[in-house]
Amino acid sequence: MCRVVDLQQAVLAENDRRARALRSELTARGTSVVNLLSSPGSGKTALLEAELTLARSRGIPVAALTADLATENDARRLGRSGAPVKQVLTDGLCHLEADMLRGHLDGWLPDGTRVLFVENVGNLVCPATYDLGETLRVALCSVTEGEDKPLKYPTAFGLAHLVLVTKSDLADAVGFDEAAFRAHVQQINPGVETVLTSTRTGEGAGVLLEHALAAHGNAPAHRPVMARQVLPREHGHTHHHDGVAHSHS
Repeated sequence: MCRVVDLQQAVLAENDRRARALRSELTARGTSVVNLLSSPGSGKTALLEAELTLARSRGIPVAALTADLATENDARRLGRSGAPVKQVLTDGLCHLEADMLRGHLDGWLPDGTRVLFVENVGNLVCPATYDLGETLRVALCSVTEGEDKPLKYPTAFGLAHLVLVTKSDLADAVGFDEAAFRAHVQQINPGVETVLTSTRTGEGAGVLLEHALAAHGNAPAHRPVMARQVLPREHGHTHHHDGVAHSHS
């Protein structure tokens, strides 16, 4: 068991090292990365399409990379925004890693891209422990998923710089308890901002883009408490960056 844990820590430590290098390179190019995490069916593709469309209408150079186990459906949907989009098929892998992201950006990411949005694989477990070199990490949850989602997936929500609630137009229909959800988020990640959004009504439109631009070239305004914890990686050292660190749920 110890050998398995040691191997896992070594893998994560190497990913952290590569993520730091990628973050430095992209920062030097003037590009910020936004890592979007959610369960399947949360509505993050619809939200991202709307934000990309808004950015394009404002003349802001953005791009998106979307990851799935199979199909290029999300890339086609995001491509309707007019922004450069790339589909990554993970062939069964439940998350992206920093080196994978680097490999897909080489020769593709347009020069002058201000914000790169990464739509991670729909999963709130594995992706939460892998730093992709992001500037901003966002956790999304739809009103249909229940108010206790942050308690069930503490790492995903505990390391987020921003929490977005999607499909707010369905809140009344499903009996979503907004106050309870906000309380659970604060229990896991004190001080993080939680915003309701709906691509149908337009509620919260532009919030993701605004946070992405605000974090451009800067550390996120919010630093999660979980990211300040001492987490072993390799040789007894802790690895984290500007508020993004990793633990295991």
